Amino acid sequence: MTRLFHVSDVHFGREDREAIDWFGRKVKEEQPDAVIMTGDLTMRARASEFAAASKWLESLGRPVTVEVGNHDLPYFNLWARFVTPYKRYKALEHMIEKPLDVKGIAVVPLKTTARFQLRLNWAKGYVSTRSLQESLALVEAVPQGDLIFIAAHHPLIEAGTRATSHTRHGPEALAALATAGAHAVLTGHVHDPFDIAHEVGGRTVRLIGAGTLSERVRDKPPSFNEIRVEGSSFETVARFKGEGSVAL
Repeated sequence: MTRLFHVSDVHFGREDREAIDWFGRKVKEEQPDAVIMTGDLTMRARASEFAAASKWLESLGRPVTVEVGNHDLPYFNLWARFVTPYKRYKALEHMIEKPLDVKGIAVVPLKTTARFQLRLNWAKGYVSTRSLQESLALVEAVPQGDLIFIAAHHPLIEAGTRATSHTRHGPEALAALATAGAHAVLTGHVHDPFDIAHEVGGRTVRLIGAGTLSERVRDKPPSFNEIRVEGSSFETVARFKGEGSVAL
């Protein structure tokens, strides 16, 4: 069995220290095959927050891929947001949007953040044509028979959680990825876990969301997902700090 730990929305600067340490212990004890981090490593994209996030991710000692979340782009410094939005990510460059190939599973990144949008709330999701085409090219290169998991920050469509993503071009991206062969889309942003089977284009795609390891909890306590893969089938188990596990 292959095991992936899917974690999101750690929000260094507002992290739950006990939850962070708990997750680190579980990684060391159980040695998952990879860790998929679907964005919002930081709270305000400050250098000190990225430094803490980098130290934490490096300490896990497992293959890691990291998506960029809306909180990881400078918010108050517009010059940095538009001109050098990823400058403070430098220590994490080797993890950012890194495709992973883990025992017959391809993890393909999809960028859903934008420096600017023609709406007031730039925290919501946005899939550009370029980002989608880059992801589709990676999907096309996956060996036949492998599972394909897309890793993004924002849910491409709403999942019935209290928080929303309102991802522009998300439904179209989901349809294109499903047609190309994606089996699941792993996301964060809404701070509550879910695993929903969604029919699109005659195929079933699983929409899997991770909770948060921050103080900014919504309906559920701090958690991460464990994705257990056996051959071509897989299941998601939400693991809650201090409250056990629940199959989604």
